[in-house]
Amino acid sequence: MNNLIKRALTGIIFVAILLGALCFHPILYLLVFSLITALSLWEFYGLIKHYENANIQRVISCIGGAYLFIATFAYANGLTDGKIFLPYILFIMYTFIAELYNNVSNPINNWSFTLLAQVYCAGSFSLLNFITSTPNTPGEVVFNPIYTIALFVFIWLNDTGAYLVGSRIGKRRLFERISPKKSWEGFFGGLIVVLAASQAFVWYAPEISWYNWLGLSFSIVLFGTWGDLTESLLKRTLGVKDSGNLLPGHGGMLDRFDSVMMAIPTTYIYIELFIRN
Repeated sequence: MNNLIKRALTGIIFVAILLGALCFHPILYLLVFSLITALSLWEFYGLIKHYENANIQRVISCIGGAYLFIATFAYANGLTDGKIFLPYILFIMYTFIAELYNNVSNPINNWSFTLLAQVYCAGSFSLLNFITSTPNTPGEVVFNPIYTIALFVFIWLNDTGAYLVGSRIGKRRLFERISPKKSWEGFFGGLIVVLAASQAFVWYAPEISWYNWLGLSFSIVLFGTWGDLTESLLKRTLGVKDSGNLLPGHGGMLDRFDSVMMAIPTTYIYIELFIRN
């Protein structure tokens, strides 16, 4: 019971912070998600720093990833031009050059893990800025969080629906080699819940057609599930149960954002192909 209460309180605070950042002010969004990006990188690098003698420059790599998010926010809103990314390019160059002086037996491990986390964590979160910004408004922050709110709501509803259905009637394993508890029944249960809930957004944002809300929600569930399985594969490979303990009762940042890592680029691609075209 204590663990359930702890998990519920953490979940409520977590959801309140995310939705507050998205709904209150763009600067709050920028601060919260820059911090999330840095903490996700810190956790990722912490997981693999002892794996095959990897020696990651953790602090500077986390700063580099957070900078990418901030730079992308400025660029997506037309506040600056492409020169904003020059420091990040220098950081990538530094990542390679630094190994000349580290004198380690296998520098490829350091390069690979450093850049993998930049793509997986910083790259995914940075795409949020192209989802929340309104195109064709250069030099002005026109913040539209509807797609990002929908993304998180769909992920949360899918997790809830999949758990409730899967725990009761789940028999056929979805991907037993990676995640033995997930079932096809749970997958379709979560999907049905999300497809139904997507139609509520038609009332909130009628400028987007009902079938696009269906298509977007389906894409988020599909790729969010793959994102969850991808992080499970990462943890299984590293031999850990949770990615961290930052969120009591929920594990770490990567445990909470695993589905989101794949759902963010999916959302961006869908919006660009079918909604903003």
